[in-house]
Amino acid sequence: MAAPGTIRPGGRTARVAESVFAAAIAELAERDFADISIESIAERAGVHKTTVYRRWGSKPELIRQALAGAASTRIQVPDTGHVDVDVRTLARAVQMILSSPEGAAITTALIVGGLSSPEIAGLMRQFWAGRLEVIQSIVARAVRRGQLPPGTDPAAFMHAVSAPLYFRLLVTREPVTERDADAAAAAALAAARDGVFSP
Repeated sequence: MAAPGTIRPGGRTARVAESVFAAAIAELAERDFADISIESIAERAGVHKTTVYRRWGSKPELIRQALAGAASTRIQVPDTGHVDVDVRTLARAVQMILSSPEGAAITTALIVGGLSSPEIAGLMRQFWAGRLEVIQSIVARAVRRGQLPPGTDPAAFMHAVSAPLYFRLLVTREPVTERDADAAAAAALAAARDGVFSP
């Protein structure tokens, strides 16, 4: 017997799953995890609640599956030979995600949902681990080339690049623009070169 939520690609099952996952993310973007129910997700998705219970079994499992794909997504940044271009490319890739309706909803759901749900908090850690993996490779290359100081902390560097963009999305609720991405990248690089992120 297939596990709850298991689907085969294509057909009605896949369409229902896509609709339910989108509804779950929209619910998380609008309210606390505790205030969401299988019923509210089913109603938003336009399906019967028994369909949701039968396929996913519980709210935590449904939310986990809805967000798992987003959490595991890796941003690909080319190795251009210069850290300035690599970091600007990375910041713009994050900006594109945060400025799209779907990307903003998923990001908000991961961050807000993680505050009240251990399951979503685990996915949030997975999400940031993927982002850190990208930053680590960029920083390591830059240090080898002499473009950043030895010992530059990739995690601190990641925070410096990301924080201004997520602040606009989650706190001030302002559009996240390409100019914002470029400014965040430039500020993080300047701080790194001044040794702020080094021992």
